[in-house]
Amino acid sequence: MNFSSDNVSPLCPEILAAITQESEGSALPYGQDELSGKLDAAFSAVFETDCVVVPVATGTAANLIGLSNLVSPYGGVVCHHEAHINQTESTGVAFFGGGAKLLTMDGPSAKIEAERLDAFLTTQSNRGIHAVDPECVAITQATEFGAVYTVDDINAIGQVCKSHDMRLFMDGARFANAVASLGCHPADITWKAGVDVLSFGATKNGALAVDAIVLFDPSLRKKTEKARKRGGHLFSKHRYLAVQLLAYLENDLWLKNARHANMAAKLLAQSLTRLGATTVHQPQGNELFVRLDDNLAALLRATGIIFRPWPAIGPGAYRFVTAWNSPLEAITSLPQHLNLT
Repeated sequence: MNFSSDNVSPLCPEILAAITQESEGSALPYGQDELSGKLDAAFSAVFETDCVVVPVATGTAANLIGLSNLVSPYGGVVCHHEAHINQTESTGVAFFGGGAKLLTMDGPSAKIEAERLDAFLTTQSNRGIHAVDPECVAITQATEFGAVYTVDDINAIGQVCKSHDMRLFMDGARFANAVASLGCHPADITWKAGVDVLSFGATKNGALAVDAIVLFDPSLRKKTEKARKRGGHLFSKHRYLAVQLLAYLENDLWLKNARHANMAAKLLAQSLTRLGATTVHQPQGNELFVRLDDNLAALLRATGIIFRPWPAIGPGAYRFVTAWNSPLEAITSLPQHLNLT
């Protein structure tokens, strides 16, 4: 079993079937096709508000192009130190933002807390012509340490952004897992809470290669589409991005897949605990962080289980990530399989 990342998972059958069905005939290129024309309405129905959807092939592109709308070349983006845009997307924010700078802060489980954010923004703003003023706040849902922002958390952050006249961006690579965990309406943790732009992940949750930039401010469409073209992320055969997203939303497939992945993480936490692991915290989404001694880590690897060390958590910490297709029965029977219980 490979728990190194949810990126290792294959396409789910529903999305593969949709791509296959679309592999006959021809269509206009660059988003002028019929399927691409359905995206705005499909996402607007999910979020229960008028929104604009700009698909790209990667989560990194969704984050960086989406953020480039919300910050000037001489402005700053406030994010957690462990945020994906800070740790694992190179200098992409500066590149797509024309020089925009990341301003990092800390918080538990890679979460930004509203009260600390307010204090941080107060100290960082209006420092004069020689300094970088924050113009946007970026949060990750679920976070890089597997924590989920609650509805109240995001509402509080949204209020802080509003009071400082700043935009709010959400990296939603695992947005589906967060919604499934909270059991809330997706609107409650996005536009209703003050989120201006969301990168809506699909690739990690069963798609081939597509994430969507969801604009809750439709006036950002032209700027976003121009930035996508300039950044080399406008597909000629755009319909193959659109067909994935439409299949992903149909019959709430995105939530079905996420619920499975979340359940797999909970069952894996139980199995690893029975084997002697210590959970850093109970999984809220599909990422599990545990501490293993060297013998248990070696034993798991010897049985073919793949996972990654995670030194950012601390010594002896490892990350396991479940996916839409993780085998629940095999995860549950792991302790018996290893004959350690």
